[in-house]
Amino acid sequence: MFDLEVVYVLLRGGIMALVSQAGSSYGIQTEMVRSKAGQIFNLSSNLEALRMKENLAGGFSSLSCTSAKKTNILHMDSARLERKRGNHVVVAASPPTDDAVIAAEPLTKEDLVAYLASGCKTKENWRIGTEHEKFGFEFGSLRPMKYEQISELLNGIAERFDWDKVMEGDYIIGLKQGKQSISLEPGGQFELSGAPLETLHQTCAEVNSHLYQVKAVAEEMGIGFLGIGFQPKWERKDIPVMPKLLLHVTLVVVINPTLTEYLAQGRYEIMKNYMPKVGTLGLDMMFRTCTVQVNLDFSSEADMIRKFRAGLALQPIATALFANSPFTEGKPNGFLSMRSHIWTDTDNNRAGMLPFVFDDSFGFEQYVDYALDVPMYFVYRKKKYIDCTGMTFRDFLAGKLPCLPGELPTLNDWENHLTTIFPEVRLKRYLEMRGADGGPWRRLCALPALWVGLLYDEVSLQNILDMVADWTPEERQMLRNKVPKTGLKTPFRDGLLRHVAEDVLKLAKDGLERRGYKEVGFLNEVAEVVRTGVTPAEKLLELYHGKWGQSIDPVYEELLY
Repeated sequence: MFDLEVVYVLLRGGIMALVSQAGSSYGIQTEMVRSKAGQIFNLSSNLEALRMKENLAGGFSSLSCTSAKKTNILHMDSARLERKRGNHVVVAASPPTDDAVIAAEPLTKEDLVAYLASGCKTKENWRIGTEHEKFGFEFGSLRPMKYEQISELLNGIAERFDWDKVMEGDYIIGLKQGKQSISLEPGGQFELSGAPLETLHQTCAEVNSHLYQVKAVAEEMGIGFLGIGFQPKWERKDIPVMPKLLLHVTLVVVINPTLTEYLAQGRYEIMKNYMPKVGTLGLDMMFRTCTVQVNLDFSSEADMIRKFRAGLALQPIATALFANSPFTEGKPNGFLSMRSHIWTDTDNNRAGMLPFVFDDSFGFEQYVDYALDVPMYFVYRKKKYIDCTGMTFRDFLAGKLPCLPGELPTLNDWENHLTTIFPEVRLKRYLEMRGADGGPWRRLCALPALWVGLLYDEVSLQNILDMVADWTPEERQMLRNKVPKTGLKTPFRDGLLRHVAEDVLKLAKDGLERRGYKEVGFLNEVAEVVRTGVTPAEKLLELYHGKWGQSIDPVYEELLY
């Protein structure tokens, strides 16, 4: 670890300052270090790496919402700190940044609002960022991949396709190429976090290229990948955990949007101990689920509100259209989307349908107020995770955190806290549509197509808002609760949810047509689901009870990438 007292970069005003008491054996350089197989990145303190997923819908731009006030923040960037040993440069992993963001003056609520508002972008700068996860398994045994296999696979992809390696000590834990990243989740799930792209053609090409590269290396190892929303065969105890040594270094694996960006032993222990107090399925969420999500931009606070409301109201329809997790431990589990159901019993203080988003007063400030009162998990200080479960960021902002009396938060603390909030649509500096199960590659292209058609076209967006304007909070919650079981057959008013989905699909198609990029074909996969009213999960159940002879094993061939 670096014997570093303070390193920071003053971003505001373009001024850079480096203050260090490190010895002469440490250096700072402006370029990343490249090894034979690619670049090696110091993960933890690197703000770029900490925000891998936040690259999806654009970076931390200058504030473009008029209500936002610029914040004076000093950022530490120790990504380019390395220890010199002879002629070799070794980039060591260092802890998550507790001093990474040092406020020139104490943070205020207005600063936290400004952080969210900084995501506003003009329409020509809107992008599409897609993330998807998949289960790796051994051909033959069908057992989940072990870390040794994951390591071999990552190294193979890096060397054959020129990806840069993300290392934790001697362990490879991810890859990076431009604005794309490949990361690992707690159960060894493989995730692509895509680059922010302009068109769905680019997004789908990115997915196809990734799957080709993964398959090219994995098949030679006897490894396949499964596109499904929940681990269909194995119990949680059967899921390989990363090596014990890896669990005891500061950072372990990059995990999904649900549980902050990095999993460390102290953080994991805090969450593992806390989750059973607030729900029964949190660990299943971590180790046995896969999702596909799209991250989309907004132009203003008003635009954010409109997209947030449309996204929340229609999220159960996306859940139904992409429902693809009907099996648990080799048998039907009673749900079409077990993954979606799991979120109803993970931690309802930080998940759900957020009815306040539909209040007339809603905006960036109201979301900040909500987040300030969502119970915290931890604060990272002096190379340790401090258990702050059940305490609030509002108390932290006032210097009244019982676990850290008198301590004030940094912007990095705020960023960390926002990633531990898990609603169906999540606000960061962009909006995340979080309701869909992982699935085969065509559905990985269809999910962003659905939401781009609905939310990036003003006419379709307004039509959606008009459609859902009189939906009550109780109706929206009813859909959230019932859709994981009954899918498009969920009763809604005088008909079925399928009938609403027909209207929604037409609006998505119309929106894509008006975009003018010839993207409507990406909706073919969901158009078939709407036409028949049969979800992907119901097709799997039909196969299970028929052709498969009530064996789960054929799903590994059916949904093999």
